[in-house]
Amino acid sequence: MLPDSKTPDAQAARSLLSAAAVRERAHELLTAALAGELAEWRVDLGKLAAAADLTAEVVREAYPDLRVPFHARWRHFVVEGRDLWAERDKPWSDPKDLGRAAFDLAITSVLLDAGAGPAWRYNDAATGAVLGRSEGLGIASFRMFEAGAMSADPADPLRADGLQKVTADLLARAFQVTPDNPLVGLEGRAALLRKLGEAVGRPGALFDVMAARASNGKLPAPVILEVLLQALGPIWPGRLSLGGVPLGDCWPHDAIKRGDATDGLMPIHKLSQWLSYSLIEPLEAAGVEVVDVDGLTGLAEYRNGGLFVDTGVLVLNDPADAGRAHPVEGPLVVGWRGLTVALLDKVAPMVRERLGVPPEAFPLARVLEGGTWAAGRRIARQLRPDDGGSPITVISDGTVF
Repeated sequence: MLPDSKTPDAQAARSLLSAAAVRERAHELLTAALAGELAEWRVDLGKLAAAADLTAEVVREAYPDLRVPFHARWRHFVVEGRDLWAERDKPWSDPKDLGRAAFDLAITSVLLDAGAGPAWRYNDAATGAVLGRSEGLGIASFRMFEAGAMSADPADPLRADGLQKVTADLLARAFQVTPDNPLVGLEGRAALLRKLGEAVGRPGALFDVMAARASNGKLPAPVILEVLLQALGPIWPGRLSLGGVPLGDCWPHDAIKRGDATDGLMPIHKLSQWLSYSLIEPLEAAGVEVVDVDGLTGLAEYRNGGLFVDTGVLVLNDPADAGRAHPVEGPLVVGWRGLTVALLDKVAPMVRERLGVPPEAFPLARVLEGGTWAAGRRIARQLRPDDGGSPITVISDGTVF
């Protein structure tokens, strides 16, 4: 958990641990970019209509009835029409026990999802599916969880209270990694799960923490994120801290101007926000109503960000940067990710207008799923048919994207 320090720096640090801080500073970056003040990027809002058109088209094709689920890890546990979580053998008489198990699965699976690279595939024997990227990582992590690889009790496999035993070798076996089937960031992923175990014990315990924060049975979605950022802050390797407070997915960018110790800092919290979206369904299944879903932000990852690059909304000032690899902490990547968050806020109402749906029925979580993420994948495959990968190459340790 976060330190109890009441120093000005610690208080300033905590101001960065919220979705509101992500949104505010992302729009500050967008304002700077529109003023021509970013060295790496320029923004062409005239191309935003094309991104909205493509997104609405993809939504209508995939969901003709416009009944789009939230953008959450649970979508990746459905393979060949089979909902693997719904097929689980173990019944839970207490909805809270089900919620804790669902938290165990979702939290570990999301933390294992930070980019697979273009070559890796997972062959799921039970369904016959061969999957890469997020879908493959989702099923591989599901099977690993199902087999009890994260449980401290072999007789009770569907829990994640044995994370200290997770090693890179164990992940390599579970994820079918070989020299011909490489997966980037194995060591980083394994270390992240061990640190998660050190920080929270059993991830499912966070279900009880969040349920206790509900008022009259209702829990604002931004509170989910705040609990996660407090609990998970210590697990991220090599990240910034301020006043003894770990800042997680927060990076330097000189376009962010403040009069306190947070000057030049851009919080993003991508994995934690995707995890927040992914915990909504387990909470609601246990009787906790999640409100203010749009209090969370869009997700700054390469599918959403790639949509804006590939439709010409975001343009590199130096075209040669498209052929270079960029560090995740560098201004080009931090700027790209921050701008992606702000542009998702801009494109969401345009998508809703094209679909004829109101915001309350079609929150950002549906726009992402339906949606910008899928549209980013489609245009990537059209423009880069060899691998359908990101338009920007990011040097990462497997704990960011």
